Amino acid sequence: MTFDRPACEALADRLLRELFPICRSLSGEGVRQSLRVLQNHAPLTILEYATGTPCFDWTIPREWNAREAWIKDASGHKVVDFAQSNLHLVSYSTPVSGTFTFAELEPHLHTLPRLPRAIPYRTSYYREDWGFCLSQEQLDGLDRQGRYEVFIDSELEHGALTLAEARLAGASGREYLFSTYCCHPSLANDNLSGLVLTTLLCRELAGRDLRHSYRLVIVPETIGAIAYLAHHQEEMRRIAGGFVVTCVGGPGPLGYQPTFLGDHHIDRAAGQAFAELGVEPVLYPFAPNGSDERQYSSPGFRIPMATICKDKYFAYDYYHTSLDDLSFVSAGQIMETLEVYLKAVEILEQDEVLISTNPHGEPQLGRRGLYPQLGGKLLPRPAQAPPEVLGGPKVQPPPEVLGGPKVQPPPELGGPKVQPPPELDTVDALLWILFLADGQHSLLDMARRAGAPFGQLRRLATVLLEEGLLRRADGNA
Repeated sequence: MTFDRPACEALADRLLRELFPICRSLSGEGVRQSLRVLQNHAPLTILEYATGTPCFDWTIPREWNAREAWIKDASGHKVVDFAQSNLHLVSYSTPVSGTFTFAELEPHLHTLPRLPRAIPYRTSYYREDWGFCLSQEQLDGLDRQGRYEVFIDSELEHGALTLAEARLAGASGREYLFSTYCCHPSLANDNLSGLVLTTLLCRELAGRDLRHSYRLVIVPETIGAIAYLAHHQEEMRRIAGGFVVTCVGGPGPLGYQPTFLGDHHIDRAAGQAFAELGVEPVLYPFAPNGSDERQYSSPGFRIPMATICKDKYFAYDYYHTSLDDLSFVSAGQIMETLEVYLKAVEILEQDEVLISTNPHGEPQLGRRGLYPQLGGKLLPRPAQAPPEVLGGPKVQPPPEVLGGPKVQPPPELGGPKVQPPPELDTVDALLWILFLADGQHSLLDMARRAGAPFGQLRRLATVLLEEGLLRRADGNA
């Protein structure tokens, strides 16, 4: 599969700039506005679930919208202004109008001293409260003896939780899920990059003849994924696996968080994609404290969900701050991550289980023109222990999470470069396919075991199918 990278990159850049200023939250007009923009570029359907709707152990909260919010000093100067940055207002802040001493105001002010110029991102979704976020430098400049006028024009009313989906149909009966979230305001890597990549991925797949089906969803994090699961329970239990698309546009190395199983075929496809693109990703262990994989992979559904990322949440200094802006993320960086996702989809599309029609010893390749007629001249290369076989991908502790060491990004933009697997001698590759064609190994398994490019084995398997030496296992489309 190929894609028009320059056109995709231009559209990614346009979407980043158009969507970044919009104030998105758990619900409200900002989410709707963002999804309407994305609908112009991908076949998305918008869904809404009303306030008060029960979703397993949760209930859809009231809808929140904010129009204006500021703090003025005694001279009438706005020292904090929502109009300058939508991160200044704690998301889901209740309406306020009054005058406060600094001592009264201070409990409602939030800063991040380790990054004194950054505005932190804070929310109060499920507890009625209000607050402002500001840089430590702004806080340090406030008069501790002064009085401050505070105004928040917001509303919490009966409304809806808004999300979007696209369903792209294939014939195999197998369906994969891609999920991202839409509930953060002006944060470029954490949230916006995922929206952009998912839209481009949907656009790319929608124009292709697909073997498998793909479901792409854009939801508010946590409650949105739970609500979607609650409204599509039986369908979602049939999902074969998928990816949570988040933090895909930073300047650091590409990274990978495996499924909770660690060696699911999603993990194998992603690992092969990285290998064939010549990228060695930063590897993060699965933990149930990340993004929406903890909803999709919960005991009632157990959908294996992985993440291909670029500056993963928790792992970069600017996470959940105003410094996660359009100078940190670029369309080109998103393209690097998109390329891995597309390669993984290509492998999933072409992978299948094959069975030898001559399982008693190897078939005679020579009479079919598939083996040299002069014996003794073949010198196969020594077998190498393939990586990540028997046990799944090895992972490193994520930086600054649960005491893990801080990872220093390598100087290369996309992560350390490695050599893609070289093509095997044709006879070697044919023999690997025939040896593993026992109905228990897919082509992807064969490529990993042989240390060969997936595409080479796919081409040669087609030859063996045409020669009648292989047949497709039942259930392959």
